[in-house]
Amino acid sequence: MRKVLVIDDEPDIRAVAQLALEDVAGWEVHQAGSGPEGIAMAAERRPDAILLDVMMPDMDGPTTLKELRAQPETGDIPIVLLTAKVHEGPTGDLADLGAQAVVAKPFDPFTLAGQISRLLGWED
Repeated sequence: MRKVLVIDDEPDIRAVAQLALEDVAGWEVHQAGSGPEGIAMAAERRPDAILLDVMMPDMDGPTTLKELRAQPETGDIPIVLLTAKVHEGPTGDLADLGAQAVVAKPFDPFTLAGQISRLLGWED
């Protein structure tokens, strides 16, 4: 079973992503509402992937990503950025940050698990 951590400051986005990934794909999903909370949770739970919102108050997605990459416990976890600002796929400056992929918000909850699997090269 895949384990995914969703880091997003919007509770509704976290809830939709969790329901979509648990119900559609049967994955184990954990949620964090901020960058610092997500960094701590990622180090503790060692998820298979992290869905990370780009635009968050206080510690934004790019800063959170840099912190995750700098820690030995989390440096190799695949990260998919969630943003309303770009199209899906590794795009421009966001891909340069070290994320494996970018998913546009709003995402389709019914296809999110397949989209993540495809972007990360996971075989179901």
